[in-house]
Amino acid sequence: MVIVEHENIELDYCTNCKGVWFDSGELELLLEAAELENYEAFLNRIIDSQEASSPEKKRKCPICNKKMKKSYIDENDELLIDICKKGHGIWFDGGEVAHLLKILSDSSGKVDSRGEVMSFLGDVFKY
Repeated sequence: MVIVEHENIELDYCTNCKGVWFDSGELELLLEAAELENYEAFLNRIIDSQEASSPEKKRKCPICNKKMKKSYIDENDELLIDICKKGHGIWFDGGEVAHLLKILSDSSGKVDSRGEVMSFLGDVFKY
């Protein structure tokens, strides 16, 4: 794991699997820095999401070492992430952060000052 930092947001990035760990509050900082509208409602939806049935093996939280819940966070059930049940953070597999940013960017319809953040993250977290 390596630490990737952008505008006081530290993310843990796995160079092997290309996954990204967001500690509690870091995804909120990222979405705020990207100036995405209604990100609070989106975050609440993620946290309150139902556990999905999936053949994927459950990951353990790097903080508490407990199995995390797997949840779809998009309307088409394509983006499956791991969420710590104790609120320690969220794990995105390789490519999923870029997928999330595309979904959020498409839904907001704006492409202004977010460009720098989106470009940086898109480059770092794509496959």
